[in-house]
Amino acid sequence: MALPSSAERAATPPDLIEDELALQVLAGDRRALAKAITLLESTRPEHQQRARVVLDTLLPHTGQSLRLGISGVPGVGKSTFIEALGLSLVAGGRKVAVLAIDPSSTVNGGSILGDKTRMERLAVSDSAFIRPSPSSGTLGGVAERTRESILLCEAAKFDVIVVETVGVGQSETTVAGMTDLFVLLQLPNAGDDLQAMKKGVMELADIIVVNKSDLDPIAAERVETQIAAVMRAARASGNPAHALGTGVTPIVRVSARTGEGIESFWNHACELQSRRQADGSFATRRRDQALTWTWDLVHAALLAEFQRHPAVRNVLAQTLNAVSESRLAPATAARHLLDLFVS
Repeated sequence: MALPSSAERAATPPDLIEDELALQVLAGDRRALAKAITLLESTRPEHQQRARVVLDTLLPHTGQSLRLGISGVPGVGKSTFIEALGLSLVAGGRKVAVLAIDPSSTVNGGSILGDKTRMERLAVSDSAFIRPSPSSGTLGGVAERTRESILLCEAAKFDVIVVETVGVGQSETTVAGMTDLFVLLQLPNAGDDLQAMKKGVMELADIIVVNKSDLDPIAAERVETQIAAVMRAARASGNPAHALGTGVTPIVRVSARTGEGIESFWNHACELQSRRQADGSFATRRRDQALTWTWDLVHAALLAEFQRHPAVRNVLAQTLNAVSESRLAPATAARHLLDLFVS
């Protein structure tokens, strides 16, 4: 798949848009985009209401970008890889947005790694937008409003949107479920660690990248062979990898530091996306993700309402304490709390 560059993409004439912030985002104003994402992340009711207006207004102008999810253990070089990829794409005339998800500070809930400072060259490009956001304890290593942020970046006409996860192994299915391609980064000296890795994580990956391959080419080749063996075993057990529809997941050796392998990675990504668009699985994946997203929001809203309910709050602590001390069965406790909620 050859993604159109920003200049090549046919401009969609905006409808009668009255919201000034939405107009600014649609015009590609990065400052306005940052403000809109801040509104999304705010917990203040008036900010949430304004964010919904902006998002609903811009929704018809979304859906034209390639969404990449990048995951891997800390130290694998996710930020360096993303910067190298981003610089390559920008040089080719594309616009790149990076939603870098940081672990949250236990003090104030804010980001603590500062990914923007670790992508200094990409951050100064006029064709790039980097937004670090705190995970705020959300499972899956992504921020609570990442999905909505993706849509805003698409409305701002970014061609490629990269979601960088914390990479702590909580639930890679979260980022895989909101992106078009899920990329898993590995180290060349992973060694026996591969044996302990859950096969399911690798099977989620559309592309596996062995980063820092220049540090030890022999080790990089060895780990590539090991990963391929794990994937073959998974296919033999009746749980085939899904990437190319043939049970073969591309494994690419890359040196983000030197740029070696970046072009090969991008070619694999484009080929995979082209195949999915041709067989219709791309559109199906996007539809399924939208429905899952809807139900996730419903569940989250219901849980929040449940926890705020006065009758539930009055007995919640003692009820949970009774369960933890085996004085009350979980099913009985849940039924009691639900009866209070619906009464």
